[in-house]
Amino acid sequence: MSLTIYNTLTRSKQEFKPLHEGMVGMYVCGPTVYSDSHIGHGKSYVSFDIIVRYLRFLRYKVLYVQNITDVGHLLDDGEDRMLKQSRIEKAHPMQIAETVTRSYFEDMDALNVLRPDISPRASGHIVEQIELVKQLLAKGDAYEVNGSVYFEVRKFKSYGKLSGRVIEDMKEGTRVEVKSEKRNPEDFALWKKAEPEHVMRWPSPWSVGFPGWHLECSAMSMKYLGETFDIHGGGLDNQFPHHECEVAQSESATGKPFVRYWIHNNLVTVNGQKMSKSLGNFVTLKDLFRKFDPLVIRFFILQSHYRSTLDFSEEAIEASGSGLAKVHAAWRKLTDALGSAPPGSPSGAESAKLRQLRENLIAAMDDDFNTPKAIAHLFELVSIVNEWLSSGKLPSSTTLQEALRCFEEFGGVVLGILPAGPKGKETADAETERGLMELILSLRKRARQASQWQTADEIRKALENLKIKVEDAKDGSSTWQKG
Repeated sequence: MSLTIYNTLTRSKQEFKPLHEGMVGMYVCGPTVYSDSHIGHGKSYVSFDIIVRYLRFLRYKVLYVQNITDVGHLLDDGEDRMLKQSRIEKAHPMQIAETVTRSYFEDMDALNVLRPDISPRASGHIVEQIELVKQLLAKGDAYEVNGSVYFEVRKFKSYGKLSGRVIEDMKEGTRVEVKSEKRNPEDFALWKKAEPEHVMRWPSPWSVGFPGWHLECSAMSMKYLGETFDIHGGGLDNQFPHHECEVAQSESATGKPFVRYWIHNNLVTVNGQKMSKSLGNFVTLKDLFRKFDPLVIRFFILQSHYRSTLDFSEEAIEASGSGLAKVHAAWRKLTDALGSAPPGSPSGAESAKLRQLRENLIAAMDDDFNTPKAIAHLFELVSIVNEWLSSGKLPSSTTLQEALRCFEEFGGVVLGILPAGPKGKETADAETERGLMELILSLRKRARQASQWQTADEIRKALENLKIKVEDAKDGSSTWQKG
């Protein structure tokens, strides 16, 4: 089986074949940096992180570009989102952009999201955006009015092919300003003339102004990935009008297909309602991190498919925490057991079982990055490992190494849910936690050996209050796991 991806453009799953063999160009719409990231951002960027990770696991050389929007994102009333936040905070918009950008990457690092290879900023690519507007004007697909430039949607006959929208059915004002100076309500701004109070402004052939929101992604993606590239991703709410407009202006300018595979992640809901800052029903990642380990949040996100909605609740996250604790516990026990496992080759049955499990994990990921199914198979590995380790007779060290490789490939490299540092070792916090638990359990073991049962029970109960479960084996040893 080969990798298949649901392509929004064709509304079907397609076998993935990159433009250039062994290489993938991928662009994902990044955040508008006006306030801290929420769980919806977490869902989006963890989803695309999985795609990048799996493509690299398949040995593709991926160039991953994810922009930072710090200018041009217009609200329904035509106001720039960054300028609105600037007035609220009484701070320069670029000061807000810098602060929030740093905050965004802190949150993504905590979620174990790999950094993009290139993180271009809209404000740093004004020249490229102006040049793209010039191309569209020269081709007659755009027009200038009073210092502003608009794309004439009806000139692009395929407009709507990504979203399925029909021009006649479109309503005015979808995140793009509607003004009487436009020829048609559906036309969208490529360049806006700045009012005197507009802080973010640049000189252009038409006026001192600023670029439109849609323009930036076309200019930056084509600059770094070429006029046609493999994958463009973003949230489902960006499909229209943002991505539809990107297609129109890019293909009008170049005369070439813009993107080969469009991937859209679904949204986060709260009681069935979309989570968003505008509705006020969102929770920031930083607030969540005060209550839950970021890896638990990541695991919670991955338990739903990227194209499915994710219904948020703290109860669901707590349940995810219990599940992830079982994965971590099996992984730790497997690592510990390696030193005492007998040498030798794996039995045919054991080897076949692990080989089949690995094939199942790959098949799940090949099926449009199906992380829920992959996690289900990972729990099969947890069950196998626990059965081996509790049997009283360890398999060979080679068998355990094969199982550990499976854990680290899929739990670590692909899913990114193991507490690993940059060199594949446990983080300092995890090492400290593990060392403390070994000390506590050794003290408890001494208490039990001395028949100090009350002390041993008090230690167990104290750990249970911290949501750490202790299991005692027949040989007097103890194991622990969170949740």
